[in-house]
Amino acid sequence: MGQYVARRLLQAIPMLFLISVVLFFLVNIAPGGPLAGYSQSRHINPERAEMLKRQFGLDKPLPLQYLIWLIGNDWMKVDADGDGIAESYGQRKGILRGDFGFSFQTRRPALEEIADRLPNTIYLMGVTLAVVAVLAIPIGVISAVKQYSAFDIVVTTFSFVGQAIPEFWLGLILILIFYATLNNPFTGEPLLPAGGMQTLGAEFSIWDRIRHLILPVTTGMVGWVAWYSRFLRSGMLDVLHMDYIRTARAKGLSERVVLYRHALKNAIIPLVTIFALDLPYIFAGSLYVELLFSWPGMGRLYYQAATRRDYPVLLAILIIEAGVIIISNLIADILYAYLDPRIRYDRAR
Repeated sequence: MGQYVARRLLQAIPMLFLISVVLFFLVNIAPGGPLAGYSQSRHINPERAEMLKRQFGLDKPLPLQYLIWLIGNDWMKVDADGDGIAESYGQRKGILRGDFGFSFQTRRPALEEIADRLPNTIYLMGVTLAVVAVLAIPIGVISAVKQYSAFDIVVTTFSFVGQAIPEFWLGLILILIFYATLNNPFTGEPLLPAGGMQTLGAEFSIWDRIRHLILPVTTGMVGWVAWYSRFLRSGMLDVLHMDYIRTARAKGLSERVVLYRHALKNAIIPLVTIFALDLPYIFAGSLYVELLFSWPGMGRLYYQAATRRDYPVLLAILIIEAGVIIISNLIADILYAYLDPRIRYDRAR
């Protein structure tokens, strides 16, 4: 297993390099640019615009910009015009040494911008995924065991509807009902807050934090619960007809042991792949949920960086997310070996 993990990590290096090349050039050749927001300003004349281009390092060819972004400018003495590098680019170490550059908007390091938002996204998405796991697994198992029952029909209907409802539409409906329509009968205030992580100016309160979580978590979890429960139901139905399940029952094992120790452990293996693909959401967050509920997380930061053409922050998010995707797929492979004894990576070539 150790050799397999090491080999996969080594394979990730050229993959991340190719991803960085594609992302850098796609972002930089997109219409507009980081100076597009200044083009309509009366205070930005052509001389000032040229100075900003040099300050941001946008006056050089894209291949040279990529090299500086990747490995820094320590190896350069002067730029192509014979001017000092510090005047155009500043001292850069490159992303290979953890320097993703400075935000064009705030002039703060891109990693600091991400570090400020990442805990908020992990907080929101961690709670959402925990609720999804608590609901989706038992719903999927019970729906498979009670196939064609009233419960199964309700769950199947919910699965189709839940997957079809867009997040932004569901979030708006929840805000309309629980914030704009329903009020607390004791205080007269809206029943639930429409956004933010906590009430501004109020002292820390666990109940206040929970109230601010209810709407965004509900909006984000509906589609996942619908998808995971439906997927697990299908897997359980296949496994429950296997010979080893009949053998386990013939040995006198309780139905709970048969379902959760034997059937579920094998039915959940395909679900690991789906979860591995969704795992990057813990880092990236949900764009619609964070925008709707004014949640200061990674999804909102990504939207702001994209609309403002804040290339260093945008590229930092995309590159780190690509690395998270690769790592999450490796975690899925490791979980396969744990859940299915037939899988052995130590002999894989």
